[in-house]
Amino acid sequence: METVRESDEEMDSENELLPYTYEGGRNENGERHGKGKARLPNGDLYEGEYKNGYRNGYGKYVFRKLKGKSRNACYMGHYENNKKNGQGTFLYPDGAKYEGCWKEDLRHGFGSYFYTNGDLYRGEWEHDRRHGQGSYTYAASGMSYEGQWFEGKRSGKLNTKIHVIFRSLP
Repeated sequence: METVRESDEEMDSENELLPYTYEGGRNENGERHGKGKARLPNGDLYEGEYKNGYRNGYGKYVFRKLKGKSRNACYMGHYENNKKNGQGTFLYPDGAKYEGCWKEDLRHGFGSYFYTNGDLYRGEWEHDRRHGQGSYTYAASGMSYEGQWFEGKRSGKLNTKIHVIFRSLP
């Protein structure tokens, strides 16, 4: 699972790769406020709500490039003080997807992670890792694990169930 972070919206002019643009509301201090659209110096795009200069409320952030390579990643969801907070969906560059809760820019709370190979984790997250009660379904075999997770790994044998799904042949 790759971690992709938004860039800071302010960048030194000597590091700018593209011109920074912003269209939208501003408050009495000239800070971004209300609805707005921004193209950042690294090529990332943000469209959504701002409060006193920070991404705050619902928004969509599209990642364009990282070290010259296209990232094709996108976050659609809630922000608080420039960080992902609340409900949101993240589409990763490899085609994986996370839908669920965020806290301080990390997956935290209940969420589902859809892997590119068809596997699925649905359960609790803490500090960007599977942690707490959750289930992991293996697409290739149809087997699943349901139980406790600790810092990203299966933990213990309590409440653990292995399910095998038999499919009929055509």
